[in-house]
Amino acid sequence: MNQRNPAFVCLRTSLVTAAFTSALLVGASLVTASLVTASLAHAQPANSRADHGNGGPGEFADLAEKVGPAVIGVNAKVAAAADDDDSSPGDSPGGSLGPDGSPDQDTPGRAVPNPGGRGPGNLPKLGEMTSIGSGFFISADGYAVTNNHVLGGSDRADVRTSDNKVYKAKVLGKDPVSDLALLKVDGRTDFSYVKLADQAPRTGDWVLAAGNSFGLGNTVTAGIVSARARDLETGSSEDFVQIDARINRGDSGGPSFNTHGEVIGVNSLIFSPSGGSVGVAFAIPADTVKTVIPQLKDKGSVTRGWMGAQIQSITPGIAESLGANNLHGAVVVGVQTGGPAAKAGLRRGDVITSVNDEPIKSANELTKKVYAGAPGSSVKLSMLRDNAPNSLSVTLGQLAQSQAPAGAPK
Repeated sequence: MNQRNPAFVCLRTSLVTAAFTSALLVGASLVTASLVTASLAHAQPANSRADHGNGGPGEFADLAEKVGPAVIGVNAKVAAAADDDDSSPGDSPGGSLGPDGSPDQDTPGRAVPNPGGRGPGNLPKLGEMTSIGSGFFISADGYAVTNNHVLGGSDRADVRTSDNKVYKAKVLGKDPVSDLALLKVDGRTDFSYVKLADQAPRTGDWVLAAGNSFGLGNTVTAGIVSARARDLETGSSEDFVQIDARINRGDSGGPSFNTHGEVIGVNSLIFSPSGGSVGVAFAIPADTVKTVIPQLKDKGSVTRGWMGAQIQSITPGIAESLGANNLHGAVVVGVQTGGPAAKAGLRRGDVITSVNDEPIKSANELTKKVYAGAPGSSVKLSMLRDNAPNSLSVTLGQLAQSQAPAGAPK
C-alpha cells in the first residue's frame, strides 16, 4: 500500500562526512556562514502581537528582525544510507512501525522518497553523514523544536544560532508519526524564543518562513497560506498547512510565522516534480506541535492507539465498484496477523464508515481517531461487509514508537 510519489520531497540537506574531505570543506564553509545576525543579550519571547499589525509585506523586515534570533540551524550526525532512492514503508515523515517491528498498518498513504542526491549529497555514501536542518527555540532555557527526519537515529545535535554561536543539544524525544522532535540546549536561560499560535491561519493569510536554507544560515521567505488541512496521504496522520513561501533544502524543522510573529507551522515537505522549490510547501500545524511536544518533554515519546489494519481512502472508482457512488470512508486492504483488528474479526474488503458513531471521510480521519484512542480502550467500527451494514468493536493496542532506520530517506 505504501506507494511512492516522487513529487513529495523533504528538506533535510545531507553532507558526506567520510571519504570525501574536499567536498566537506566546501559544505562546511557554507554551513558556518550566517546571513542574519542578532543579539541574544536577554531572554524574551520574540513574537508580540503588539509589535506587528496585519499589513504583511511592509512589515516583514521588522518581523524577520524580531523572530530571527529564535531560529536555529540544526546539524546531526547520521548513518549513511546504502541507497537514498530506495525507501521502505515507514521511512517517510509519519512512517512508523507496529509493535512487532513491521510497518504500522494503521498509517495510510505513500512513502516519501528521497529526492535524490544533489551537490555533495550526490556522492557515494560511506560511513557517516551530516544532516543539516532547522529549528526554533520555544523557551528561554533552551527547548527547541525541529523535524524528526533531520535527526535520523542521532541522540545529539549541534545548534547554530543567528549570531553564529554553536551549542551542543540533547535530543529529548522524537516522534516519527508527526515528524517532530524536541531538543534541549543546556547552560543558558536567556535564549530568544517564539510562541505557537493559538489560532489556525486562514487561507490567504500572510506567512513568513524561516530556516537554514542549504546550510547557509538564517534565511526568510514570504508568501501566503495557500490551503489548510491538506491530507497528503504521505504516511502521516496530520493535516498540513500549505504555504507558497519558498522552502529549500536545509529548511526542514524551521518555523512559519504569521504577521504577529507566532509559529503557525513547522516546515516539513515540499511538492516538486524536480526536487527543487516550486512554491508548494507543507508545514506541520501548530496544534499538532502543542499536542506532541509536551509528551516528548515528559517521556520522550508519544502514546497512540494502534489497530493493525492497512487501510485506503474510498475513491470514486472504489465507490463505483461497490455500487455506492456517494460512499465515504476507508477500505481495509490488509489485516496484520495477531493484531487488535484481526482479533476483533476485521477482514480485508471491509469498508469502515464511522468510528464510535462519528462518520469518517477518509483513511486519514480513521487513522487520527485510532491514534487518539488510549491503548486498551475499545472503539466501535461501523462498516459495510459484502454490501451489508455491520459493526464490531476493536480493543486498541499501543502504537510502537520505533523510528525509521538512521540515514533512511525521509
